[in-house]
Amino acid sequence: MEPKIEQGLLSGELWEEYCDILKRAGHQLLRPETPRTAFDQAEGMRYLSRLIRGGLEMMVEAADPDLPVFIVPSHETLKIGGDNPDNLYMTARINGQHRYRLRGSRGTVPTLNFATKKGGFERAGSNLLGTGFLDGKDLQVMADGSFEIVIGPQQPASGNWLPTEAESHMLLVRQTFHDRRSEKPAVLSIERLDRVGEAPPLDPAQFSANLRSAALYVERVASLFCDWTRDFKTGHFNTLPLGDQAVFQAAGGDPNIVYYQGYWKLADDEAMIVDARVPECDFWNFQVNNYWQESLDYRYHRIHLNCKGAQYQPDGSVRIVVAHRDPGTPNWLTTAGHHEGTCLFRLIGAQGRLAELTTRVVKVDAVPQS
Repeated sequence: MEPKIEQGLLSGELWEEYCDILKRAGHQLLRPETPRTAFDQAEGMRYLSRLIRGGLEMMVEAADPDLPVFIVPSHETLKIGGDNPDNLYMTARINGQHRYRLRGSRGTVPTLNFATKKGGFERAGSNLLGTGFLDGKDLQVMADGSFEIVIGPQQPASGNWLPTEAESHMLLVRQTFHDRRSEKPAVLSIERLDRVGEAPPLDPAQFSANLRSAALYVERVASLFCDWTRDFKTGHFNTLPLGDQAVFQAAGGDPNIVYYQGYWKLADDEAMIVDARVPECDFWNFQVNNYWQESLDYRYHRIHLNCKGAQYQPDGSVRIVVAHRDPGTPNWLTTAGHHEGTCLFRLIGAQGRLAELTTRVVKVDAVPQS
């Protein structure tokens, strides 16, 4: 018997819809407030192309919660929403009504945590809300460094458990390095415990839904973070205020993190000085981003600083200098050819304590040398 021909899939209508949504995403580059230099616009187009790649990987290639696999949704060449240069992000698709087993080897990375999420950037509202959280500090680890976590709606009789709700669809793992050169990440795998049967062939209807989700992911991520940048540009100009943590958490933020976000803009002969008094915490860092809220290229440029690599003042405070050229001071971060963008200071595990952050713009030749 010949396979049934489904008109909607073979007519090209689905592909046209996918391309139309991506075209709408491109409108974000032309908003009235966006910078119109060739440099910033080229980065914007590259940003969208990266989101397309990430959307297809997450929503199409690794979208089956019955056969979950870990992917890295943000890394050196795929950046989103002030991605942390000190992080290794990993995600897997799950179904909150089923049970999964995560196996791992702990490694030596100082900060490790696991979260389940519902919602999603590809959905109306673009919220990514927490439904369960397991801090690495609470993780039960065997003497050889191995561990297992049961993920699902019901707590097991013993061992590690990461809760889900019926609408949970994503597992998100954050690993935060203090020094990537010397620390080893956890190695992880995941499987669904109650799955039966073999891997099925491609389901055309499910593929259609997944492809639409991949396109909507690009459009809604671009829109959400352009909205944030617009607001930072008007309300956080060359400053680092605390901001509304509920907004950051609703976009998938870590409940252990406090976020300070701002917008910077510097002339060729200017520098921004950030003076920070940091409370006792597990970790802090500061990073320079472009307009599209992508961390600048930390592979080749020093664009971020953390608690491990910073040089401290005698009184324990930290002075960070953002400038186009090296002013000859410790803790200098380059703009890597950019003249404006966003910036982010984060605290992990501060237990409600806040940082004291002050910023000022000076001529680069007037930057204090101590």
